[in-house]
Amino acid sequence: MNKEIRLRKNREFQTVYRRGKNFWNKDFTIFIRPTNRKKVKFGVSITKKFGKANKRNLIKRRIKEIIRLNVCDLGLGYEMVILPKKNTLEIDYIELERSLLRLINFALKKVLNWED
Repeated sequence: MNKEIRLRKNREFQTVYRRGKNFWNKDFTIFIRPTNRKKVKFGVSITKKFGKANKRNLIKRRIKEIIRLNVCDLGLGYEMVILPKKNTLEIDYIELERSLLRLINFALKKVLNWED
């Protein structure tokens, strides 16, 4: 993921958690906050409940790759924090991508209505 589309500082994550709206499905929870910027910014947060670092890094790499490949289709003006659930370790890449993109599209539609 490019540096311009990443949330990197703790206060950026905390702002999205506090001021954003959350959505979830069986595989992910996402927090989304509309902004006035012309870009989308993403962050991935994984707890240590997932296990050792190699498992956490595998999920983070997959999520970042999904975002990198689909960032052009996801609209503008939002900050998102993606929280995978524990069962994402057993899911293959294709199902992971389908589940995450479906949730992001659902959340964007709801947030557009929520802003009005």
